Amino acid sequence: MTSRSMLIFAAISGFVYVAFGAFGAHVLSKSLGTAEMAWIQTGLNYQSIHTIAVLALAAVMQRRSNLWFYWSSACLALGTVLFSGSLYCLALSDLKLWVFVTPVGGMFFLLGWILMLVGALRLRKKAERHE
Repeated sequence: MTSRSMLIFAAISGFVYVAFGAFGAHVLSKSLGTAEMAWIQTGLNYQSIHTIAVLALAAVMQRRSNLWFYWSSACLALGTVLFSGSLYCLALSDLKLWVFVTPVGGMFFLLGWILMLVGALRLRKKAERHE
């Protein structure tokens, strides 16, 4: 995932976040139950946070190439699709199999944050070597 593709993902994810959030608030809230709306809200919360994280990684990658940030952004993007997407599908369909997809997305979130930490720690080590 290049910084360009990270920016594209962030733009699409941000658009979907705003559009689906508005659709949920104005249309779905009239037909879905409390549990389903809570799943949508949780999906939106995680999507917004991880979209901003991917956007931040894209900005960093514009200045310096970092394989750890590359894989971090890929995991965060995949986590967003799997975690938030499965919650949206769970709320909008009768298929309960989506409950098995959600934790997989959560694992990709965790992996993405760990990879970001490793990448950040390695940035510090590189800076110290150049002094």
